[in-house]
Amino acid sequence: MTEIEERAKSFKDTARDIVRGIFRNENAVLGGILVVLVGIFAVLTKGHAVTRGNVLGVLVQSSVRGIAAMGQTFAILTGGIDLSISGVALIAMALAATFMEGKVGPLTVAAGIAIMLVVGMALGATTGLARSRIKMPALIVTLALGIMLNGVALRVTGGYIITNLPKQIGFLGQSYVAGFPVIGIAFITIAAIVYFVLNHTTFGRSVYAVGGNPVSAWLSGINVNNVVVWACAICGLCAGIAAWAAMSRIACFTMASTAGLHIDTIAASVIGGISLRGGRGSIIGVVIGTFILGVITNGMNILAVAPAYHTIAKGAIIYAAVAIDYIRRR
Repeated sequence: MTEIEERAKSFKDTARDIVRGIFRNENAVLGGILVVLVGIFAVLTKGHAVTRGNVLGVLVQSSVRGIAAMGQTFAILTGGIDLSISGVALIAMALAATFMEGKVGPLTVAAGIAIMLVVGMALGATTGLARSRIKMPALIVTLALGIMLNGVALRVTGGYIITNLPKQIGFLGQSYVAGFPVIGIAFITIAAIVYFVLNHTTFGRSVYAVGGNPVSAWLSGINVNNVVVWACAICGLCAGIAAWAAMSRIACFTMASTAGLHIDTIAASVIGGISLRGGRGSIIGVVIGTFILGVITNGMNILAVAPAYHTIAKGAIIYAAVAIDYIRRR
């Protein structure tokens, strides 16, 4: 073999290793899928999908879903799932809106925000206690809680739209800093914090350990029950923050404000590579999964696709992501 042939073979081997490394990296594959989707919708919408205004719009629309998905990730990583996120966010909004209605001033807004965060975290911890102490299945306890909370929110507000809120509540969802939406900054900041917690703290490693094998985690000295409670409490806290973000975007309360939020968070998580069996996945993937979902929804809106097909697309995406996860596990 000549020197030129040897160099050519070495180059081919190197290129093949690089390609294999990319395809083995889930986040790289997801990033590639996101880029391809953006390109497809850019062509289909004749460039409207990639204008600066629309891109920022996708970020704003995805931020509420993304913040809640950060919490859903904790629930799934510990081997559970949270179907109550929509209900938790809704009752948090309902109580805060009822408290702030007709009042003014930053102190009132601060108290309303505190109500949403405390209610969200408390309800999340309640789910964690049911899972860890009573050993109730996460699917059942969160489904029941979500249904109850929707009923409570309806009773508290009477189903009416609450619009007479302090104008300061709109800061998070309607303000911009240097041309960048504040709600987008909040989403990215929360994602960075969650990434640090999961990858660089003892608690984060415990979350993965509990979801991967709770018996082994217990034998290793991890307090499995406490980890589950705290993971669910964080999930509820994120739901409370998402409630704040949703209310801030529209500066009012409606019963439809958080509709389908639990489905969106599950979709973003499983698209991002979080295994529904627990103990596996990356928060970076969840962020990318959130934007994939946002790009698809936004693109279909621009193309005036019927709402029914939005639901079909979300269901198909979840189905495919779970199927791929189970096939890879096998």
